[in-house]
Amino acid sequence: MRIVIKFAGALFEDDATVRSLARQVATLAEEGHKILVVHGGGRLFTATLKRMAIESKFIAGLRVTNRETRDVAVMVFAGLLNKKLTAAISAEGQPAVGVSAADARCFVAEPMVHNEVEGGLGFVGYLTGLNAQFIESLWHERLLPLAPCLGLGPNNELYNINADHMAAACAEYLSAEQLIYLTDVAGVLDGERVLSVVTCEEIERLVQYRVVSGGMVLKLEAAKRAIEGGVREVRIVGGTSPGALLPVYLCPPPERLFRRHDGRFVQKEVLVAFRAQAQTGPCENRQIRLAPA
Repeated sequence: MRIVIKFAGALFEDDATVRSLARQVATLAEEGHKILVVHGGGRLFTATLKRMAIESKFIAGLRVTNRETRDVAVMVFAGLLNKKLTAAISAEGQPAVGVSAADARCFVAEPMVHNEVEGGLGFVGYLTGLNAQFIESLWHERLLPLAPCLGLGPNNELYNINADHMAAACAEYLSAEQLIYLTDVAGVLDGERVLSVVTCEEIERLVQYRVVSGGMVLKLEAAKRAIEGGVREVRIVGGTSPGALLPVYLCPPPERLFRRHDGRFVQKEVLVAFRAQAQTGPCENRQIRLAPA
């Protein structure tokens, strides 16, 4: 199975969590799954900018990125965090390699358009291409690629890309069967309640009435894009949950939630499955699933 896994930057703050997730990623790779890891690092990025007395500004959840800010992004994402996670996975016996945008022109980007002005956000872009042959060659050599949220744009400039959207685009370009978002939250909340079922249409309501906000908006939009792009399933999983990366077949959803016709899903929806803290074994976590029509 081809799987794209997106690590939330907040998960890097706890070394035990990094080791646990690295061990799970290595296990999936050993089982024969072809995995691409995409990661952000917003919290450390913001903290580093603050230490360097560089102001952070956001528009619609996207960071305005001038050249100075972009250079710090490359330092934090492609440098410290990418190498930390690469080392952690390699330490579990699965050879991993950090792959940034410029390496073999692996991830190609275009400037983001905001308020009809291209480049209005500075060096913020969106993924427009992926060197699938290069990724395939790494998989062939049993290497596990890890990509920071950067893209190579016009004039060979590096662009900061929202990691949620980059992961969704990568899953689409690689024809991945599964996209997994590892987050620092339990799931999609409506007030204090973890939602049990959310349709794709319901995503629009959640956003319109501000039931969800900030990073979760971008995550749900990216998940919807992935489904519409052909990805079979998207999950949003609390990254600190034990067994967060267990294969889906170990945590099957209730049968009534899916209906099949000619081997394909015909009911499009998001399933947020909450496994209560009971004797349910390794599936004790919260997940979101999207099944394409």
